[in-house]
Amino acid sequence: MSYLKSTFRHPESPKNDLGYTQANYEGALSTLCAGCGHDSISNSIIKACFELSLEPHRIAKMSGIGCSSKTPAYFLSNSHGFNSVHGRMPSVTTGANMANRDLTYIGVSGDGDTASIGMGQFMHLVRRNLNMVYIVMNNGVYGLTKGQDSATADVGSASKKGVPNMYEPMDLCELAISLGSGYVARSFSGDKEQLVPLIKGAIKHNGFALIDVVSPCVTFNNTPNSTKSYEWVRDHKEATGTFDLVPHEQEITVQAPKDKTESITLHDGSVINLQRQPGSLDVRCRESVLQALEEAKQNKQVLTGLLHLNTDSSNTHEIINTCDAPLNTLGEKELCPGSAVLEAINESLR
Repeated sequence: MSYLKSTFRHPESPKNDLGYTQANYEGALSTLCAGCGHDSISNSIIKACFELSLEPHRIAKMSGIGCSSKTPAYFLSNSHGFNSVHGRMPSVTTGANMANRDLTYIGVSGDGDTASIGMGQFMHLVRRNLNMVYIVMNNGVYGLTKGQDSATADVGSASKKGVPNMYEPMDLCELAISLGSGYVARSFSGDKEQLVPLIKGAIKHNGFALIDVVSPCVTFNNTPNSTKSYEWVRDHKEATGTFDLVPHEQEITVQAPKDKTESITLHDGSVINLQRQPGSLDVRCRESVLQALEEAKQNKQVLTGLLHLNTDSSNTHEIINTCDAPLNTLGEKELCPGSAVLEAINESLR
């Protein structure tokens, strides 16, 4: 069996506005288990960045520890990357973002890396509204340590070990909404048609954007009794509606206006078109979203799609009023303006 990735691509492969093909956004050959949902998410990230015509060298991909945190090796090989320690991706990303605000930050994490050892850092990252995309590859188990239940495993859900989980799960979407995240979505790794536009919308959002993606673990958590299995999610998935994103560079027109119930303009001029299902939630209202999530739990459903959107939130740099230029570009003149400036600052605090 060969582990070499073919470099051949069709000479007439489609190109984006930068002249790149999708191959320019790919990475190394995946070493994850065949059928792992994480690989599908990686492919969705590749497709989203390709369709948005992002420059790979202006993207920073961040991760922690776990199966999910291995995936940055499998996409955007021409981008910056940092694989941090367990649960510490938020603080590393915060430091990088403070130094260079001009990069697009895409963080990938797992349910263990986020909801257990990294929970404290995750919560403060949300409340500070750091401008980044945070993708949780949520499989409900610790895949690298033989399949123990994670903090997102549902009560009664049974992995390969066969013992039903006894503890209440953490809902990362509910937590992010309650802490003020302006963009919250949930999707399924097997639904690329829904996931790709959600990732594109998250990249265009100004501030913290969370996408919780149910990503079945084919080795430890794909049993009929698991609520994170392919079979269970497909049978119990309920979408908030149809969602797409029109980048600012494209001509923005309304297609089938009777089908589109709402168009939301993001800070850079891109437009999110949202077609709600009958009786669906109001994505701009926290109370409506939280109620819908609780109702879905009671009905044993997985509510997917765009859950919450607030285009009026301010990101970290706007909150603390940093300068427009990335801090790593400032010289001694800007960083050390002299004792008179320092004295003026001290005087203002007296």
